[in-house]
Amino acid sequence: MTTANAIRVLSGIQPTGDIHLGNYLGALKLWVDSQYDAESFYCVVDLHSLTVEFDRDNLARRTLDAVCMLLAVGLDPKHCAIFVQSHIDQHTGLEWLLECVATFGELNRMTQFKDKGAGQESVTVGLFTYPVLMAADILLYDADKVPIGDDQRQHLELARRIASRFNTRFGETFTVPEALIPPVGARVMDLQHPENKMSKSSDSRLGTIFLLDSPDEVTNKLKRSVTDSENTVHYDPERKPGVSNLLEILSAITAERSDVLALRYDSYRRLKQDVAEAIVDTIDPIARRFRELSSDTAYVMDVINEGDERAREIASATLARARESIGLLQR
Repeated sequence: MTTANAIRVLSGIQPTGDIHLGNYLGALKLWVDSQYDAESFYCVVDLHSLTVEFDRDNLARRTLDAVCMLLAVGLDPKHCAIFVQSHIDQHTGLEWLLECVATFGELNRMTQFKDKGAGQESVTVGLFTYPVLMAADILLYDADKVPIGDDQRQHLELARRIASRFNTRFGETFTVPEALIPPVGARVMDLQHPENKMSKSSDSRLGTIFLLDSPDEVTNKLKRSVTDSENTVHYDPERKPGVSNLLEILSAITAERSDVLALRYDSYRRLKQDVAEAIVDTIDPIARRFRELSSDTAYVMDVINEGDERAREIASATLARARESIGLLQR
């Protein structure tokens, strides 16, 4: 484990849909790197998955699968805590205190609520207020840094505002967190629609590389990935979004600059081949390890129980501090 004065890092992932390459390069890879030099807490945020339509019969299995995937990508329970959000009652306890500090206007401006609620006759209150639950997830653990994708900046800024407002009104209670965003790979785009972020909810699975895809599936998706009619390889996200996305994926895997990588290629075919090979070399060991873990539920539950215990100890102390700060009668 880390030393007592190490920074604390926290982040979470929903157990909905299959985890894809964008999740890995934009978040999970950074989680793995962070666990060795920070006190790290990583959470499967199953309560967040209830805010939209979900499959009740498979929710528990998907939660276990998400933990298996976190272990498969390289998180080590000896160096971090992996826990399940709904197992820690303090998350919803703190959420209510923070909802009484957050404002309707702040939540109404959240772009993900507008995106997910668009075109629906009605949406749940949970979908509207879940950014406050996300703030509670973060603030419960006095997180110094929060690894996030570029699309989560707005949520972290809300958490920072709520924490600062609470501290100002009721005294220093929460650590105000900062974002930790990888320099490359933070926003992997769809292979078929490179103007859109790679997503597990995409209409076409051809545009998304899933971590459990076979080598043949990866190769086929890369062959059919959208580029343009020029067949000249150079890095220009505005004019050549498809080609630039391939270069950024390769850059995120190899840690070489996209514009430098572009100089090596004189055709799209060779670029696609190399990106496919790099992806397969990255995700094939993850898929094999995932399958091993999926058949060892006892071990995975031991990891969860240990992580829950470590998370609950910190969350309990933080919620008690917040309750006292806000003036509630203490027992």
